[in-house]
Amino acid sequence: MATLSDVARRAGVSPATASRVINGSSKPVTEELRERVLRAVAELQYVPNAHAQLLARSHRGAVGVIVHDVSDPYFSEITRGLQRVATDQGRLLMICNSYRDPERELEYVELLRGQQVAAIILAGSGYHDADFTRLLNGKLAAYEATGGRVAVIGRHEHSGDAVMPDNRGGGELLGRELCRLGHERIGVVAGPRVLTTITDRLAGLRAALADHGRELPEHRIRYADFDRDGGAGATAELLDAEPGLTAIAALNDSMAIGALALLRARAVPVPQQVSVFGFDDMPVARDVTPALTTVRLPLVEMGARAMALASTREPRIPGSSRSRPNWSVGTAPAPPRGEAAGRWPTVGTARRRRPAEGSSAGTENVIVGDHR
Repeated sequence: MATLSDVARRAGVSPATASRVINGSSKPVTEELRERVLRAVAELQYVPNAHAQLLARSHRGAVGVIVHDVSDPYFSEITRGLQRVATDQGRLLMICNSYRDPERELEYVELLRGQQVAAIILAGSGYHDADFTRLLNGKLAAYEATGGRVAVIGRHEHSGDAVMPDNRGGGELLGRELCRLGHERIGVVAGPRVLTTITDRLAGLRAALADHGRELPEHRIRYADFDRDGGAGATAELLDAEPGLTAIAALNDSMAIGALALLRARAVPVPQQVSVFGFDDMPVARDVTPALTTVRLPLVEMGARAMALASTREPRIPGSSRSRPNWSVGTAPAPPRGEAAGRWPTVGTARRRRPAEGSSAGTENVIVGDHR
């Protein structure tokens, strides 16, 4: 394998000059010498050492991203947006999977700082944990003091660039739709109680129900892992405790798919007996049977916005971007059968095509579809 010295010898220049050309140094090199070095690189098929380039360059090109679970479609979609912008900018993404372990997130911040990445993006929810928040902010502040940039997706107790999904607004949207359809016996399948995302979605749902004179008692909420199995287990607990539920509101789509699987296993017809709602609008929501009605967040766009905030080289002026939800409608919702069904007006049909990826459509709170 060719070395930098081999390239310099072939080009008839010093190793320092060859290094300046290969690493894109701002120090001047004549066009003739540049061409000789590049020709030698091509002839010898020289591959630069990435670590050496990092040390030689005046700017850092890699971006570290800490996600909660890369197998979760929510983070897969966000990563698509991050990658799209990173590719356009010629940047390398380093994905770190914390599995919703705060201690591991702290370790990853230290690891990425040691790798001298240009930016760190926290793509998962914040935690209701004062000690963790204090330690995280301290580590991020030390990293930012060396010139690194930080951006977060979701509600974190960190002052800086942020992309804020309107989780409370999405919860309100979900609550209004449940009330519009006439549901009163509602069970909620929630993720871990420690996540700010769950707090905000529940707060919005409760606020919308309160506006319609309804309450969401704590015994109709089950907190579980933010995945399919967690959704199935939480739904089983709810149905065992409250057999008369007419709707299940899952606070992410993976949990909603688990709820649908549990209902199917128990031969409970959806939506004829129990309606199911999700949150996030992951691609798989379109392919389950029945198709899932879910609160849509522009996940790919959120990732792209976060990367744009984190990778700018302009002087740092902290900013934020709010992503608002709307509806993606499947066939899983319906009014409750029985007495409640006759107390609410029927609703006409409105259809809207899904917004194209990266478009500005879908930023308004809109309910579309034919709800039976």
